[in-house]
Amino acid sequence: MTATTPPGGAAARGIRSTQAGLLINALLATIKLAAGLIGNAYALVADAAESMADILSSLIVWGGLAIAAQPADENHPYGHGKAEALAGAAVSLILVGAAIGIALEAAQQIRTPHHVPAAWTLVVLGLVMTVKWRLARRVGAVGADIGSTAVKADASHHLSDAITSAAAFVGISIAVAGARFGGGPQWAQADDWAALFAAGVIGYNGAHLLRPALHDLMDRMPGDEIVAPVAAAARSVPGVLAIEKLVVRKAGMHYFVDIHVQADPATSLHDAHVIGGCVKGAIRQAVPAVHGVLVHMEPYEEPGTA
Repeated sequence: MTATTPPGGAAARGIRSTQAGLLINALLATIKLAAGLIGNAYALVADAAESMADILSSLIVWGGLAIAAQPADENHPYGHGKAEALAGAAVSLILVGAAIGIALEAAQQIRTPHHVPAAWTLVVLGLVMTVKWRLARRVGAVGADIGSTAVKADASHHLSDAITSAAAFVGISIAVAGARFGGGPQWAQADDWAALFAAGVIGYNGAHLLRPALHDLMDRMPGDEIVAPVAAAARSVPGVLAIEKLVVRKAGMHYFVDIHVQADPATSLHDAHVIGGCVKGAIRQAVPAVHGVLVHMEPYEEPGTA
């Protein structure tokens, strides 16, 4: 027995948050790139590159959510939810790639003498940090609320951008202060070391985000926060004597449940069908994120008699 519902507003909320992030990233990337080139601040240029990667990741998340929101059809009976996990994995890989590129360029800049960054670039970074931190919190809240791996990855991408901006702020501050107090041209490298540190943070976040996306793609069982209430709801139905098997997997922002329920062997086929329907309804009510339930009715057997 299966039960499905048409896609709700979860994907639409995720898409709206992604669109807002995309527009903000485009504006910030332009500002940071211009300020970094004019103000001789490679950490700011690296930050701009990370924002450009944010733009690409937001486009991927947008597309993934749009595909995941499509209803099930004859060729995709379980829907298109895996597109959301694929988008999350792609965003994670983009983060790792951006980190490698920034690290290589930062290492090159450390070996190349250059001018001390302009002090006014710190104002730009202060503005960027504030905007990106607020954006990361907002998108992260949406991702947690709708249970989207891709939106959570997008939020972490925004947070990584805020971290790189903070690292650039520290590096440029050290470079400017060192030059102002006669520390010599070597202080200009503080900006590049900050970019190198930021690359490490970005790479870590990318690798960390890749894991849950791969779990979703590999149909890994969710934790007790999902499985326990599903099992409790099934056991609470009158006529259910035991649960023999329970399998839960995630597809996009929804969960699908396969459950084997045992009832009195004397139960008629009609009554067993009614019990199965009640189990389905109880699970859907207890865990609204469950999108489909397959109930298999079996005769109850005393433990040890099988």
